[in-house]
Amino acid sequence: MSHKSTLGALTFKNVPAEDLDQAIQIEVQGFPPDEAATLEAFKLRQSLAKDLFLGAYIDHQLVGYVCSTLSPDTSLTHDSMSKHIPGSSSVCIHSVCVSSDSKRQGVGLNLLREYIARLETAHREKSAPYERILLITHENLRQFYEKAGFEFVGPSAVVHGSQPWYEMRIVLGASSAPAVEAIPPGVFEALKRPSNRNPTSKPLSSFAGGITEVSFRDSGALLNKFDLLCPRSDCGSVILKRGVAKFVEAASVQLELASHPGHPLLPVLPQPPAVAQWWLITPSAMEFENIGFSRPVESLAGSGEKMKLLACAECDLGPVGWCKEGGTEFWLACSRVGYRDVV
Repeated sequence: MSHKSTLGALTFKNVPAEDLDQAIQIEVQGFPPDEAATLEAFKLRQSLAKDLFLGAYIDHQLVGYVCSTLSPDTSLTHDSMSKHIPGSSSVCIHSVCVSSDSKRQGVGLNLLREYIARLETAHREKSAPYERILLITHENLRQFYEKAGFEFVGPSAVVHGSQPWYEMRIVLGASSAPAVEAIPPGVFEALKRPSNRNPTSKPLSSFAGGITEVSFRDSGALLNKFDLLCPRSDCGSVILKRGVAKFVEAASVQLELASHPGHPLLPVLPQPPAVAQWWLITPSAMEFENIGFSRPVESLAGSGEKMKLLACAECDLGPVGWCKEGGTEFWLACSRVGYRDVV
């Protein structure tokens, strides 16, 4: 099983003891005082269950983590959350947390999906006894965990802090669906309006001059003249700021897949190998203001390479673009993003 994977400048690895001071700072930022763990608790979890303490890093700086212990219980209780029993079948998640500077960039969801994928691999290869993943959460985060693949179980008997808890779980190996599935259909109508929505978003089709009206020339390249936004009218989240992307006409890519169907709001792209209009972003995902990534999906036609699909990190509308797995070029379909008509 691979112990490191890359998403632009974001990498995942098990958190070493020397990074626990960074982890506890993120914990204190992310949880109220009556819920946050202590440094002593982190040291204990890291020493007993190193393989279950996964961190997300940007430029070698810890920006998020997931930590767990093991229990033979099939449901979370105070007892199962307070001890670690090696060789047990239930992975009990204690914390999923992202630093305040890295929130709303898809870090948390991608970190959790990586974590689940590793546990699925261990289950499939029988390199560990994992059978299920359990966690408790507050109601406001239920949708986040459902997007990662957890199912809602119901109210939890655990009392910790002032708010009620709800149990969620994943039964490993229970689905025949490929583990790469992301951007699940059916969540769009249920999503709440994000805080940075922008109702002035306009589609490319509303500009009579097309690309010439939404671009400007700089050093011989055509760059995006306006901020690029999620095209959903009640979202409008800023995906990319003005002047970051370069306009390119290149071969179209089939973004609608069996595991990732399209959405009615997104125009159909030309069938490959016809030419399509793209905004090209380099050299890393850190250029984006807000973007979400699927796990690797079907190979690009004829290339033998896998790709990741891009979506709005606020409301999951997608696919709006793609990138090669581990690549440094990110492609947004010009017709699948909105434009803020203000310079």
